[in-house]
Amino acid sequence: MDSLTLLCIDDRPHMLDLCKATLESRDYCVKIASSSYTAMKILEETSVAAVLLEYEVEGMDAEAVACHIKQRFPNLPIILLSAYCGMPERIMWLVDEYVLKSELPEGLARIIERVTRVCRLAPSSKGDLLSA
Repeated sequence: MDSLTLLCIDDRPHMLDLCKATLESRDYCVKIASSSYTAMKILEETSVAAVLLEYEVEGMDAEAVACHIKQRFPNLPIILLSAYCGMPERIMWLVDEYVLKSELPEGLARIIERVTRVCRLAPSSKGDLLSA
């Protein structure tokens, strides 16, 4: 079976590198974006199974990014990553899962498996719950 492709959005290169290395070691294909523009370009060009979105992203509003993704790709799961326990309720309506960074990487791996389980069975079509 082909590995699933995930998109990780964060403005810190070291976090993107860590996310990529951690997830690739678990047999995922990982695309990275340090801006909302890059993220949307990747989503338009690449079939992804889920998006990992950092809540605190400089120069981006995570809520706006999540809203835009859900408008364009309503079935694409978004996993919000944050170091903070309490998130505004308005963003929680836009994301499918929420992971504290203190739960990484095991907590993230469990959630990715859960939200992408249906991807492994669904036929491919660009932008929505897809396999690589």
